[in-house]
Amino acid sequence: MKTEQLRDLSEDELIRKKAELKDQLFKLRFQHELGQLDTTGQLRSVRRDIARIETILAEIRRPAK
Repeated sequence: MKTEQLRDLSEDELIRKKAELKDQLFKLRFQHELGQLDTTGQLRSVRRDIARIETILAEIRRPAK
């Protein structure tokens, strides 16, 4: 997901999206362990999306100077 798209979301939407991605990451890891995951690049992509959301949430929550 693009950073610009994430910045357009509200804080509540970002929190919901992060929870969805964490659930997806859990399922992908499970598939990977069972040998059912064809493209392991999905793991990396989801992890990076979660990191992007966490970064944006930190920026939102940081007090303005």
